[in-house]
Amino acid sequence: MRLLLDSHLCFWFALQRERLSPAERASLYQLDNDLAFTSVSIWELRIKWERRFVSGERKGEANPLDVLNFLRRAELPEIGLTSELAASELHVPIAHSDPFDELLLTVAQETGRKLFTRDAKLRGHPLVFHAE
Repeated sequence: MRLLLDSHLCFWFALQRERLSPAERASLYQLDNDLAFTSVSIWELRIKWERRFVSGERKGEANPLDVLNFLRRAELPEIGLTSELAASELHVPIAHSDPFDELLLTVAQETGRKLFTRDAKLRGHPLVFHAE
């Protein structure tokens, strides 16, 4: 199966594998799965990394460069955000207004992949893969 890793799965795969469920771990290591990530996820992780609580502590859990370096060392293909992808219409809209979810699904749609996610808000969308 051709899978696009959601941002949180990029992070967990790179730096916190203990947060992956056994089914997610199996899907990541299944040899016939074609895994990829997108610059959109790295951008989302960067935005979260740069935000801070009033205390000054970072809201994001991971430096996006650490995640990116891991994904590149693992030789996962990177799908860059092109103007064509950014302008594409998501054929099956989502019920909530998270721009990253919409863009990740659009990248999956336009590249013939399923978005590999644990996000319950996306459950049931035809472009989503949940490991179970």
